[in-house]
Amino acid sequence: MSAKLIDGKALAARIREGVAARAAVLREKRRPPKLACLLIGDDAASISYAGSQQKHAEGVGIDYELRLLPGDCDMQAALGAVDALNADAGVSGIIIQMPVPKGLDGFALQQRIAAAKDVEGVGAANLGLLAMGRDALAPCTAAAAFACCQATGVEIKGKEAVVVGRSVIVGKPLAMLLLGAHATVTQCHTRTRDLVAHTRRAELLFVAAGVPQLIGREHVSEGAIVIDVGTHRVDAGDGKKKTVGDVRFDEVAGVASQITPVPGGVGPVTVAMLLENTVAAAERG
Repeated sequence: MSAKLIDGKALAARIREGVAARAAVLREKRRPPKLACLLIGDDAASISYAGSQQKHAEGVGIDYELRLLPGDCDMQAALGAVDALNADAGVSGIIIQMPVPKGLDGFALQQRIAAAKDVEGVGAANLGLLAMGRDALAPCTAAAAFACCQATGVEIKGKEAVVVGRSVIVGKPLAMLLLGAHATVTQCHTRTRDLVAHTRRAELLFVAAGVPQLIGREHVSEGAIVIDVGTHRVDAGDGKKKTVGDVRFDEVAGVASQITPVPGGVGPVTVAMLLENTVAAAERG
C-alpha cells in the first residue's frame, strides 16, 4: 500500500475538541446546547443508537433528550411532537430516529423540523441554502466526507472532483460543498456510462454510490485522493462477515495518494459533524 490513510478517528477527535470548547462558552452564557431525538416505537437497534448519540453528545457538553412516542401513534401525534420540539427554546437541534414505524411518513416528519434546528441537514430549507452558497446546516455525512478531504491539506480550489453518488443526503450536498470550495465537479452514479472515463479524471474522488466495492484500481488515477463514504457488511467466508466500503481498498490504495479506510474513515467524522451542527445551531440561536 502506498496511499496515506486519512484517519477519521483522529479527525473526529479534533472536531469534538473544538465542539466541546464552543459548548463550554455557551454554557457560561447560560445557553447550553441541547440535542433532542424523537424516537417512535421500541426498535432495539434505534434505542441502542440513541444511547450512543447521548454518550457522544454529553461527552462534549451537549445536553441530550430522548422523546419517545409509541409505535402505534398516528401522524398527527408525531407531527405534534415535532412541533413541540420546534417550540422548545431550550432545544438547539432535533433529529428523528429513522426508520419510523409503518404508516408514518418519515420524510414529512423530517421536513417539519424547523430549519434552524435541522442539525442532520435533511430539510429542504437547508439543502436549498446550501445550493445557493449560503450558510446552512449541511447533511452530516456529506459534511464529513468534505472534512476528510480538507484534512488532507490539499487545496480544493480548481481541482477536478468526481462524486459517485447522487443521494439527497450525501452525493448532491457533497457536490454543492465542493462547488462552494471552487472545485470543478462531475457528478456520476450507478447508471453513468463509462464510469471509468469519468473517475480517472478525478484528482479528488468521492464514492457514495451505496454499492459494495464498486470502485477498483482501474477507476482511479495515480495520486488521486479517494474518500470512501460506503459502509457495508459482506460475507468474508466461513460464515463470517466483514465491513467494506464502496471502494476496493487494497487495489485503490496502491495508486491513490491518500484514502479513507472503512471502517475508521468517514463514519466517525459523521457523528462529530452532528455535534458540530448542534453547537452551531445553538450559537445562532
